[in-house]
Amino acid sequence: MSTDTAAGVLGDATIGELEAALRGTVVRPDDPAYDEARAVWNAAHDRRPALVVRCAGTADVIRAVEFARSQDLLVAVRGGGHSIAGFSTCDGGIVIDLSGMKGVRVDPDRRRVVAQAGLTWGELDHETQAFGLAVTGGLVTSTGIAGFTLGGGFGWLVRRDGLASDNLVAADLVTADGRLVHASAEENAELFWALRGGGGNFGVVTSFEFELHPVGPQVLAGLVVYPLDQARQVITRWREACAAMPDELTTLVNLTTAPPLPFLPEDVHGTRIVVIAAMYAGPAEAAEAAVRPLRTLGTPIADVLGPMPYLGMQALLDPLWTRGAHNYFTSAFVEPTDAAIDSVLAAHLASPTPFSEVHLHQLGGAFARVPADATAFSQRDASVMCNVIARSPDAAGFDGPTAWARAAREDIARHGNGATYVNFTGDAAEDKVRAAYPQAVYDRLVRVKEEYDPTNLFRLNQNIRPSAA
Repeated sequence: MSTDTAAGVLGDATIGELEAALRGTVVRPDDPAYDEARAVWNAAHDRRPALVVRCAGTADVIRAVEFARSQDLLVAVRGGGHSIAGFSTCDGGIVIDLSGMKGVRVDPDRRRVVAQAGLTWGELDHETQAFGLAVTGGLVTSTGIAGFTLGGGFGWLVRRDGLASDNLVAADLVTADGRLVHASAEENAELFWALRGGGGNFGVVTSFEFELHPVGPQVLAGLVVYPLDQARQVITRWREACAAMPDELTTLVNLTTAPPLPFLPEDVHGTRIVVIAAMYAGPAEAAEAAVRPLRTLGTPIADVLGPMPYLGMQALLDPLWTRGAHNYFTSAFVEPTDAAIDSVLAAHLASPTPFSEVHLHQLGGAFARVPADATAFSQRDASVMCNVIARSPDAAGFDGPTAWARAAREDIARHGNGATYVNFTGDAAEDKVRAAYPQAVYDRLVRVKEEYDPTNLFRLNQNIRPSAA
């Protein structure tokens, strides 16, 4: 259904009834704020919804869900709005926009935080770091807490404290029939299991309660940059060094093109490089010894690894990941064998634009100690998650980088278990969803879906389809 058709079928009186029931606002296609309201961070998805409901609270979410169900509208749910795979917008349907719901309450004594679903990681970190606390957050501050957590959530604390979803202790969720339910280990436990890795399949999560951990305010973090001709040596030595790294240290390898940053020599700008990004969140007296191996993987072009605020590390990559570019992310869990390194290097050398990257996220530590059946995220035995990123400043020529990313992912995935990370599947396709979960986990997710969303109202996600659908 097109935007105009959907809006016409609904009629002004019908939409007016919805508006009268809300504390928030409804944005229609003819409103001056429409183009702003429909836009998402990832400009690869340019959609025209019939309505955008800007929710002011949980009651508005309930009303929007009831309205969507009664009018048989396609539903997109938006938290932070990064929309890597395009799920937080749609054509002709309704966007339930939570981005105005930014309530947060920190309990420093219990080390807990209750956070509404519209918060970004930058906003949540700002509140929790006031008490020297944090939970595993995104690698850029504009990432929303909601989709990130529901799919798992990798960040600089993943090896010390686990995924964001591992630290979720409770959630409030609006179901497809408009009920507000609370999920925790004690209440609606099967739903709680599914929310930790099963994505947005089961309803609209309006708030999250996380366990917090002491972090910072100072950490040892930053980047060590090496030239491309040392990439094989650097990655091989990084692989060997990972085996002895403490859990307090999380690292990431980024094969990329050097941006014009002031700490890089001008003759390096625009050339292919390998970057080791790292953060150590342990005792200060042990920090330098922990990161020392990262400085000697080769001969660095630049070494900007040093003390900085945790909030500084969280925002370090923000200038490179601004709103409005076209993005495509895809992933595979791999083992960094020599053959896998060959595939990763080949992918980097074949990347068609300077904005395309290949990341190797170090896993293990607390991430690996969570039992595989404890949460819907079950890929606990992998040592590396490879993320292949195609990026373009605009639509022109974006098809080429996207095709490169898909092909690179397929080649690199041969060196792992075939699984993918549900937040970075790239495409909304059933085979990609199946690749994110072992069969037993997928079947269990289907059973939860059938209980809470039997008609598949919430299908704009990496969809777990109920049997009836």
